[in-house]
Amino acid sequence: MNWKLSAISSKAAIEAALDERDEIIGWNEAIVLAGFEVDPDEPDCWCLDAYMEHRPTPADRNAVRALFGENPPRLVAEQLPETDWLSESQRGLEPIRAGRFHVHTPDYAPSKDPAITNFCIPAAQAFGTGHHETTAGCLVMLDAMRRMGLNPRHIADIGTGTGLLAFAALALWPHAAVTASDIDPVCEPAVLENAHGNGVRLGAGPGKMSMIVADGMEDPGLQAAAPFELLIANILAGPLIDLAPDFTHSVTHRGNILLSGLLTRQAPAVRDAYRREGFRLQRSLTIGDWSILWLRHRFTG
Repeated sequence: MNWKLSAISSKAAIEAALDERDEIIGWNEAIVLAGFEVDPDEPDCWCLDAYMEHRPTPADRNAVRALFGENPPRLVAEQLPETDWLSESQRGLEPIRAGRFHVHTPDYAPSKDPAITNFCIPAAQAFGTGHHETTAGCLVMLDAMRRMGLNPRHIADIGTGTGLLAFAALALWPHAAVTASDIDPVCEPAVLENAHGNGVRLGAGPGKMSMIVADGMEDPGLQAAAPFELLIANILAGPLIDLAPDFTHSVTHRGNILLSGLLTRQAPAVRDAYRREGFRLQRSLTIGDWSILWLRHRFTG
C-alpha cells in the first residue's frame, strides 16, 4: 500500500465509521479501512487507517470524512515505504477490525461490542493472524457473503494456517460443517490450540470444525468431507491455478470459491484458470497489491 489517511478518535466513533462504510453501496473498494486501538493504556483512543495505492485526492478525503458524520476528525496523509507485510504482520499486531470481526493477540482485550465477533490469535509459526491484507480481505469478503445471503452447509479452508478463516466461517454459519487443512504439519497444533482458545467446537458434523494435514485435495479426509458449498483458499497464485481442476471437483454445482494470496497482476491468470472450469467472478476486493476473488460456479446442466 502506497498511502494512508489516518484519523484519531474515540473507539465508538471509529467503530461507527467502520459500520457506516459497510452500509455504503458502491464504496470505493480501492480504499481499505482498518480500525485499531492505539494504546492499551487508553482503550478509548482508536485510529482509523484508510489505505490506498495513490496519493489521496480531495474525493478520497471527503469519502473518509463522510464516514464520521458532521464532526469528522483531522486526517493525516502518509506515504508508506515498501514493506514486507508478512514480517510486519508479526510485529506489533494491534487489534484489527475486518468486517464484523475483531482480531487481536493475547496482549489486547476483545471488543465489548455485542455485534462484533472476537478472535484471539497469537503471533505464531503458522500464517494467518488476520493482519496480512489477504487474510483480512478474506474476513471482509466472508462477511459480505453472509450479508448477501450465502448459506453454505459444508465449508473447506485450504491452507488454513492459524485456522482463523475456518473459525470465521463457522461463526458466520454456525450450522455448517467446516474442514480446515494445511500442508504444513506445524499448523495442526496451532489450529487446535487456537480453536480451544476461541471456543470453536472440534469434530465432524454441523457446528464443528475438523483439522487435517493434507497435501492436495486427494487426501481421504478432504474427499470424505466433500463436496463443499464454499471452499476458501488463501495460498499463492501458482498453486491456485494448479489446483483449479481439483477445487472444481470438490465443490458443488453452483458452489462458491474464495481465493486469496494472489497479487493483482496475477488475478487475470487465476480468473482464467477458474473460468475454464465453469466459474464466474461474483465479487472482487483489492487491498494494496493483493486481490481477493469470490467465484461462483455456473451450473448449466
